[in-house]
Amino acid sequence: MNTVLGVDIGGTKVAVGVVDRAGKIVAQGRKPMVANGTPEAALQAVTDAIDAMGSGFESIGICAPGPLDPRTGVVLNPPNLPCWRNFPLAEEIRRKYSVKVKVDNDANAAALAETIWGAARGFKYVFYATVGTGIGSGIVFDGRIYHGKTGSAAEGGHQSIDYRGPVCNCGKRGCIEILAAGPAIAKRAQSKFGSGARVSKILELAHDDITAIKSEMVGQAFTSGDAVAREVLEETVELLTAWLGNVVDMLDPDVLVMGGGVAAMLRPFFDEIKRNLPRWCVNPHVSDIPLLMAHYGADAGIAGGAALCVE
Repeated sequence: MNTVLGVDIGGTKVAVGVVDRAGKIVAQGRKPMVANGTPEAALQAVTDAIDAMGSGFESIGICAPGPLDPRTGVVLNPPNLPCWRNFPLAEEIRRKYSVKVKVDNDANAAALAETIWGAARGFKYVFYATVGTGIGSGIVFDGRIYHGKTGSAAEGGHQSIDYRGPVCNCGKRGCIEILAAGPAIAKRAQSKFGSGARVSKILELAHDDITAIKSEMVGQAFTSGDAVAREVLEETVELLTAWLGNVVDMLDPDVLVMGGGVAAMLRPFFDEIKRNLPRWCVNPHVSDIPLLMAHYGADAGIAGGAALCVE
C-alpha cells in the first residue's frame, strides 16, 4: 500500500484523507454531504471530496452508513442518508476512478484500523466499540473483519441487557445504546434534578435549563469534580460493564478497545470497569483482557476506510 484514500461518509459531511502505510493520515479534507436530494447529488458530494485530494490513489476505502452489504458495496437503507436505497456505491466509485474500492460500516472499519495500526495492534481477537451518540461495534479475528453470514454481524449496540428497559430506536427493549450512549447520559443527568434542587456544575453549564443538559456538559462537570456528574457516569459505567461482560463471554477476545466521544469521557473509569468485569463475566481469564482507549479519535472513519484496503 502506497497511497490509499480513506473516505468517511456521514449524514452532514464527507471527510477524506490520504493514509500512508503506517496508518498516518498525511492529508485530509472535508466537504458537505447532500443527504436529502437525489442519489446522484449525494454521489457527487462524495466524488467532489475525493477529487479535492488529487489523484493517483491505488485504492479507495469508504466508511458509509449502514445497513449495507460489505461484500458488494451496496448501501441498503441508511436512516441518515435517505437519498440512497440499494445504491451501488462501490461500483459507482470504481467506475469513476478505476481503482480498487472497499465499502464497510464505520465501526467495522475503525476496528480494523485499530487492529492494523492502532491500540489493538498485535492482538488476534479484537472487540472494538465506539460509544458516542450511539454505540457501534466491530469484531476482528485473525486480522479480518467478522461480518457473519449476511454482513450483519457485530451489532453490539443493540444487545439488550434489560428486556424490560426503555425501547431503543431499533425497536428492541433495553439495548445498551439506549441505556449508555450520549443521549442516555443526558437523560440520566436530567433526572437527577427533577425532584428537588441539587447544586451542580451541570446546571450551571445548562443555564439552569434541565432540558438543555447534554452529555458533554456532564463530562465537563465531572472534570471539575462535580458529584452529580460522577454519579451519572458511574451509573453509565455499571451498565457498560455488564454489557462488556456479555461480550467477553460470547467472544473471548484478547483485547477490548473503546473509541468515540463518550468513551473518551469515560476513560477515567476504565480501571473501574476492569476491576468489576469479573462480577459480570464467567470467563476465568477476563482480568487478563486489556481495556484500551482507541488510537484514532475523530479521524477513525478516515483511518478505517483506508484499513479496508489492506485487510
